[in-house]
Amino acid sequence: MKNKLIILYSLLAVFSCSCEDLLDRQPISEYSASSLFTGEKDAIAALNGCYEYIEDGTWVHYIDCGSDNAFDPYPWEGYMELGNMLLLTPTNPGNGKWYFGAVTRCNWFLENIDKAPIYDNLKKRMKAEARFIRAYQYFQKSQLYGDVPLMTKPITTEEANTITRNPKAQVVQFVLDELTEIIADLPKSYEGNDVGRITEGSAWALKARVELFNEKYEDAAASCQKVMDLNVYSLFPSYQDLFRIQNEYNSEIILDRAYLENTVPLWSLGIMSPHIGRNGWYSVDPTQSLVDAYETINGKTIDDPTNSLYDPEDPYKNRDSRLEATILVPGAFYEGQYFNPMEEFPGNEDYWASYNYTGYCIKKYTAFLSDFTDIWNSGLNIPLIRYAEVLLTYAEAKIELDQIDNSVYSAIDAVRLRAGLPAVDQAFYSGQSQMRDLIRRERRVELAMEGLRFYDIQRWRIGEEVMSVPVYGSRLCTVDPSNGKVTFTSTEHVKNEDRVFNPAKNYVWPIPQREIDINPNLGQNPNY
Repeated sequence: MKNKLIILYSLLAVFSCSCEDLLDRQPISEYSASSLFTGEKDAIAALNGCYEYIEDGTWVHYIDCGSDNAFDPYPWEGYMELGNMLLLTPTNPGNGKWYFGAVTRCNWFLENIDKAPIYDNLKKRMKAEARFIRAYQYFQKSQLYGDVPLMTKPITTEEANTITRNPKAQVVQFVLDELTEIIADLPKSYEGNDVGRITEGSAWALKARVELFNEKYEDAAASCQKVMDLNVYSLFPSYQDLFRIQNEYNSEIILDRAYLENTVPLWSLGIMSPHIGRNGWYSVDPTQSLVDAYETINGKTIDDPTNSLYDPEDPYKNRDSRLEATILVPGAFYEGQYFNPMEEFPGNEDYWASYNYTGYCIKKYTAFLSDFTDIWNSGLNIPLIRYAEVLLTYAEAKIELDQIDNSVYSAIDAVRLRAGLPAVDQAFYSGQSQMRDLIRRERRVELAMEGLRFYDIQRWRIGEEVMSVPVYGSRLCTVDPSNGKVTFTSTEHVKNEDRVFNPAKNYVWPIPQREIDINPNLGQNPNY
């Protein structure tokens, strides 16, 4: 396995930040920059401190609970309110992203890197990496909160307590300008210990995502084409295996969040895993809505009346292979036994009554728990941008431009064929409306449990359609332990909760009230 990008936690004392403190009000510029930028190794260590905050793999796993893809049965974890917006308020803002630790680190790094006695090309590259991480953070925050404070240099405590929010359009333009400017200073690829760092392809791919999410479709298609023209990336042959630890840094990974067992461990595999025999938490439960989105192997949806391959009494048979790779369903053979969700808490049936599980678990990152010595202390990297997303972004941008040509079908077909599905039926999927339905379904099933579904709901403005409905799980069933045969004992699906989504406010999240109490200049998003 190639070496990982190791985050040096010895620097955390220097880069101290509080998730409850809006802008890290103790200016870290007061620390001795001269002692941290005396050579190349120190400068790289400081930059690695920025990488640590590029994204939290645990958040990636949890955040689909803020969409119609998943349900968190435990209210104390802070994700239930991100899915049921009736619960989401300024005083109860959920486990969101209103903290600026990464921005503060990157600004401090960029303010001081010129003091390091290292050659110019390396310095340019390192600046580009820090600017990318800062741009990634600002893209995410502008999507979730709309207007946010745009800080491009370290600020004082006084400035932090009086700063205002910049318009979203200004923040988005800043992100796009930053990504455009840094591309020339980033390499196509790395070798040895540098594998996993930010590349030219990372910048083009993030730029394409930002452009797509902000309806800059022509630019998004062009940025995707730049990624494809690099000839660096390709789809990994096996959808299931591309998420395994032995296949990290494979040909499909454009950007990921690195972890290292015992040193920088990922603990969130345990939150997704089944309980019985594995001591998982069962925290992120896929919904019936997501399960139903997967086609059957003939390329038809399950609600197609002509689809003879779908049997509601054997609903997991003949399905898109990504369903089995992504979701642990009743009767699936897993870790030496057939999965029976109704027996997850033997002798304590009150768990089901109290927390109302869906009967499904995430399998995407935990298809083989034997890959890990300890699921609470793993070194599994979490993909943040994959080449499959680039292909689907290209296709969607062209569809929105109503430029549906062979390149669009080829991009979608590459993703579908890898999953064992037939190529797109061009006779049926021909016009913009049909193709829009197709690409939106493909994004959902291909990128399920990778932290992007809420953004898609937001930009497609379908929240009132998919988020103002009850959440359902599996039908109650029994599972034969000898062969996995599922027998449904009810025609009704488990009902997990009634959700509410108000389109007048819930397409962005509220600014935490605790931050407004400190700095009233921040204001609040409309209708909160």
